[in-house]
Amino acid sequence: MAGPLRVLCICGALPLSSTNGRILDIVRDRLAAQGVEAKIWDLDENPLPHVGAEGSWSNSQVTEFQEFASVCDAYVLSTPEYHGSYSGVLKHHLDWLYSSHVGGKPFALLSTLGGRPSNNALNHLRIVVRWVHGHCIPEQVAVPHAKEALADDGSLTSEEVSKRIDALVVSLIEHAAFYRDRSETVGA
Repeated sequence: MAGPLRVLCICGALPLSSTNGRILDIVRDRLAAQGVEAKIWDLDENPLPHVGAEGSWSNSQVTEFQEFASVCDAYVLSTPEYHGSYSGVLKHHLDWLYSSHVGGKPFALLSTLGGRPSNNALNHLRIVVRWVHGHCIPEQVAVPHAKEALADDGSLTSEEVSKRIDALVVSLIEHAAFYRDRSETVGA
């Protein structure tokens, strides 16, 4: 493999200091601890226009976002579950990604919920990822009772959730390395 794996993390909640954003930080940190270059795209600092808005197709932020997505080996999508699906904030990001940017690459999915666990948002995201020719890894994490998921020091309160995030990170790295090696072999 040439260089470290690169992962684009996309948060479906504003601001990044939200529970969803803070849990995505944990995922990013665990990826980095494994030598992965992981970046969270911050919509507050790097806003993307609505698709079709005047000037949107030539917007420099859109170009930067798409170029960065194109060079990444994998992606983490994290969203709060709203009304049984993923957030509009995440949809806004995803509207700018096409199969030419992310096709043939692995995605890890994570959701946070205010109450009991549900996989609705994750199931809907699997459809979107498939639509852009991405590959969802088998591991996914739904964090129930999100407001209670983090201790005052920012650590996870549930050992089970922590272990599931570790498994998600390991699986994403394995899949990213596999698909990158496969791509380099096919392209050679």
